[in-house]
Amino acid sequence: MRWRLAFATASRFSSSMLGSFKNDDDVIKRVMKSTKTIALVGASKNPDRASNHVMSTLQEMGYKVIPINPGLAKQNEFLHGEKVYSDLRSVKAEYQVDMVDVFRRSEDAGQIVDEAIAINAKSVWLQLGVVDEEAGQRATAAGLDVVMNTCPLMEAPRLGIYGPDSKL
Repeated sequence: MRWRLAFATASRFSSSMLGSFKNDDDVIKRVMKSTKTIALVGASKNPDRASNHVMSTLQEMGYKVIPINPGLAKQNEFLHGEKVYSDLRSVKAEYQVDMVDVFRRSEDAGQIVDEAIAINAKSVWLQLGVVDEEAGQRATAAGLDVVMNTCPLMEAPRLGIYGPDSKL
């Protein structure tokens, strides 16, 4: 499965990709413990895609995960029991988004981060291989927590987090 390959090759995405940005364990803990609702941008209904696996696992951990995929939204699709939305603004009409989890290329991340700022999300999480330091700086300046180039499914067990509001 692709998602296994993505996690197995995480070491090829070194911290040098982040330039001056460095993930902070305290920020990761705060984000994962305080988050209740996640908008997952780049959701896929293909079970071999990492976004599909990450979405279902985050749901199992107790998070509300809202899939974002314009193509699937046009088809009125549901993914893991959740309605698929076309964009973050559409989700904002129904939910307060705590975290925006980005499964898109680095080149696309800036626009998504700007949308996350516009909907008053509390944090943005850029997945493995997704790095945009300028977007991260804009998010931080707007008061959002930022995590880049890693996955919640890797960080949660490392930090002893098993879902929202879990104790250390």
